[in-house]
Amino acid sequence: MTMHRSLSLSLLLVLTCVVALRAEDKQTTEPKGEWIQLFNGKDLTGWIPKIRYHEAGENPGDTFRVEDGLLTVSYADGYEDGFNETFGHLFYEKPFSNYRLRVEYRFIGDQCKDGPGWAFRNSGVMIHGESPQDMGKDQNFPASIEVQLLGGKETGSRTTANLCTPGTHVEMDGKLFKPHCTSSTSETYRGDQWVTCEIEVHGNGTIKHIMDGKVVLEYEKSQLDPGNGSISEPDHTKMLIEKNGGVMLSGGTISLQSESHPVQFRKVEIMLLDE
Repeated sequence: MTMHRSLSLSLLLVLTCVVALRAEDKQTTEPKGEWIQLFNGKDLTGWIPKIRYHEAGENPGDTFRVEDGLLTVSYADGYEDGFNETFGHLFYEKPFSNYRLRVEYRFIGDQCKDGPGWAFRNSGVMIHGESPQDMGKDQNFPASIEVQLLGGKETGSRTTANLCTPGTHVEMDGKLFKPHCTSSTSETYRGDQWVTCEIEVHGNGTIKHIMDGKVVLEYEKSQLDPGNGSISEPDHTKMLIEKNGGVMLSGGTISLQSESHPVQFRKVEIMLLDE
C-alpha cells in the first residue's frame, strides 16, 4: 500500500510538472501584452492562401508574395485575361479571439484589368472568419467581419477602417445591425503613403477600429447570418453555425484580402489580450 501510494504521488508529480511546462511553453510562445509578428518579413510561413475557384493552399499567379521584405498582393503574373472575380484571401494559420491587431499597409500601382470599380484601392482585414479549408471552391469571401481598407481617390473623401459583413451581422447601440458596409469616421488617406490601422477585439464583445489613436468605428456581438449573406450556398452557412455551436462569434481566423488592386503590408502584428 505504501509503495502504491508512493508511485501514485510520483506519477502525480510528473504529470503536474508536464502540465506546468506546457502552460509555461504556451505563455512563452504566445505572450500577452506584447506585440507578436505574424509576418516574418521573409516569406509566407504561417499563412494559407485561398483564392476563388482554387483549393485552399493554392496561390495561382503568385498572387500573395513577398517583395523586398513586404507582403505583397500582386497581379503581375497570371492575370493577363483580367481579374475575373477571383477574390482571394491570405489566412493566418491559427485563430484568435481576444487581441489587438495592427497592420501597416499601402496601395500601389494600377488596378488589375476588369477589377470591379468599387475595388479601386480596396483591400481589407477579415477577422472572426471561417477557415480556408471550410470555404467552398467558388466561394468569393469567407464568412467574417471585414475591416475594410480603402485608399483615397484624387478628389472627395473616402474613409478607411470601415465595416463590411460578408455572411455576418453585428450589433450597434444594442440592436441587430444588418447593413453590409458602414463607413468609419476616419480621415482620407491618398496616394501610396503607408497607413496604420489597429483593431481591438474582445471575443463576442466590443470590437474597435482605430486610426491615429482614435476609435473611428465600434460595435459588438459579431454573429453569423443565418440568411447566408450571399457568400455561399445556404447549406454552407448552416454547417458553419452548427460547427460554431450557434450564430455568435467569439473568435476565428484573420486574413488579408486580394480584391484586384495591388497592396502591400510591411507589418502585421498581434497583441494577445486577457479574456
